[in-house]
Amino acid sequence: MKLILATLVIAFVFGLVAGGRPSGLSALRVRWTPAALVGLALQLAPAPGHTWPLVLLLVSFGLLTAFAVVNLRARVPGFVLVLIGVVMNFTVIAVNQGMPVSREALVASHQEETLPILLERPGAKHHLAGPGDHLMFLGDVIPLPPVDQVVSLGDVFAYTGVVWVVVAGMRRRETSPHVAANHVLPAGEPA
Repeated sequence: MKLILATLVIAFVFGLVAGGRPSGLSALRVRWTPAALVGLALQLAPAPGHTWPLVLLLVSFGLLTAFAVVNLRARVPGFVLVLIGVVMNFTVIAVNQGMPVSREALVASHQEETLPILLERPGAKHHLAGPGDHLMFLGDVIPLPPVDQVVSLGDVFAYTGVVWVVVAGMRRRETSPHVAANHVLPAGEPA
């Protein structure tokens, strides 16, 4: 949650620095938002056993992928990076039946207290990385000590895409119908 809030604050600041206005976000047309909200909720939903959490996680990434594809096709700026990030995370989770988390990254991000939890109750959503895990460069291996989080390369792409979406939305300028109606054409130009 801290990382999502930090990302939105950074995006907002970048948008202002780039000459954008918060009012520009109202013109941003992001489609299938309920699919994204359900997808994110499924990642947080508690589920018993080892199979159901993995099923919910995979369904979640299916919804997030559909959300990203629809907005990429609608040419919403930034969704190319969101889609790349979602696909990276989906891939590593599908291959390893959950997101492998690096012990070193947990320690570097001040989350040592989660090590016993991952060892005692390994879940399908996250598990301590071991020798049987594949594609570890896509796992949760990047420590972010300022927010006490570990992220994946897919997260970096997805969050960068979100920043791009917000900045592009803030910089969007809508043409007022009054300005367009009052525009005077030079003599001799057809209307």
